[in-house]
Amino acid sequence: MLPIFLDTNVVIDLLAKREPFYKEAQVLFTLADSGQIQLQISALSFANASYALAKHYPVADAKKYLQQFKVLVTILPLDDKAIELALASEFQDIEDGFQYFIAQAGGAGVIVTRNKKDFKKSEIPVMTPTEFLKR
Repeated sequence: MLPIFLDTNVVIDLLAKREPFYKEAQVLFTLADSGQIQLQISALSFANASYALAKHYPVADAKKYLQQFKVLVTILPLDDKAIELALASEFQDIEDGFQYFIAQAGGAGVIVTRNKKDFKKSEIPVMTPTEFLKR
């Protein structure tokens, strides 16, 4: 089973229960919980999600949600190589470059994001959550 790399926006959709995107994110994570798919995220996404959650919940609650979430995903590192590749790439948004090169190093079979336009140069297939769930 090829891993599915989730962009930060999908992670935050789930954890912050952002409408109208929450339901699709929830389905993705339910599939992971049942072992039907393998999800990957970057350490950068985990950090960004924790920041976003801290704005919506007390710290103790945010930590609890992150602990529950962590068991559903494989967290890939943001390392020197990903940073170098992103900085030398044609990605207009450097953070998207980080995400792409982390996904590539992790062997992702697909990148799932709500912002497909941010990954125009991707050699990895890119889908929205809707597109992924329909296939």
